[in-house]
Amino acid sequence: MFDKTYLLPSEALQRLLSSIPDTGITAERLRMEECYNRIIAADVVAPEDLPAFSRSTVDGYALIARDTFGAKDTSPAYITVRREIMMGTAADFDIKTGEAAKIPTGGMMPEGADAVLMLEHAQAVSNDMIEAMRSVAPGENVIQKGEDIQKETIVLTRGHRLRSQDIGALAGIGITEIEVFKKPAVSIISTGDEIVPASSPLKSGQVRDINSFTLAGLISDNGGVPVKRGIFKDDYGTIKKAIEDSVKDSDMVLISGGTSAGTKDMTAEIINDIARSQGGAGVVFHGLSLKPGKPMIGAVVNNKPVLGLPGHPVAIAVCFGLFIRPVIEKLSGS
Repeated sequence: MFDKTYLLPSEALQRLLSSIPDTGITAERLRMEECYNRIIAADVVAPEDLPAFSRSTVDGYALIARDTFGAKDTSPAYITVRREIMMGTAADFDIKTGEAAKIPTGGMMPEGADAVLMLEHAQAVSNDMIEAMRSVAPGENVIQKGEDIQKETIVLTRGHRLRSQDIGALAGIGITEIEVFKKPAVSIISTGDEIVPASSPLKSGQVRDINSFTLAGLISDNGGVPVKRGIFKDDYGTIKKAIEDSVKDSDMVLISGGTSAGTKDMTAEIINDIARSQGGAGVVFHGLSLKPGKPMIGAVVNNKPVLGLPGHPVAIAVCFGLFIRPVIEKLSGS
């Protein structure tokens, strides 16, 4: 039966979400390349600094900034070039007052140096001497150790949806596996005496199954795993068994059709009967102040959400955005 007063969608969603317990969300450990768009199950703490050492951001000369104080084209500072730093090698020496080391972009800063003079602002006087044609400030053209990520700080928090840049940052600090919440399995049950498989030739009065394909795509796009259960005739026992089986081995159940007030639209009655035997709130709303989507059902059986959807394809899309997506997000840990 419909609720005597149709609920606003926001009120109905709140009623549904509050009836779904927070228990039962499980995690799995996966390789980073499998984790795009997944929800993090625990805070991620950096095991090391990023970058792991101070690096130059330009091609130039690593030196002590105060040695260039007041330098300009007409009055350059003279600096001794001690060594050249190669990419991928450690700068295992110190820079002292009046000294510099030639350094490439990304090269490791030697101890003692606190800035980099760009090549464009230096003039070679000899093999081991340059003129600094301008002054630099401490830290100029240098990315400091731990500037992007500091060791033992929280990099990403529980419930965050992983983006491509997040995965890259984690790889940069040596994290190649992570705990994420499992994707919820969402069963799709199509009901109706008139519904036939999409591959079947139509007879008079029949309609091809559209909604299971639409729902499967939407579920996949929003972080769930669709499980198409098939098409079931409008028979109490048949539909009841389909729902019971789906509740048993999936995290959420969607029933397309059978929600309006017609004689054979028995979904709400079946859901309540199952809830009485398996537990759960049963039907928490039936009927919305919404068009299309007015006859939608929201229920919880055995701690799992069960949603009865109108048969119209447009109503399916509307109800998915307003109800199914938020429920999938809750089941995904976001």
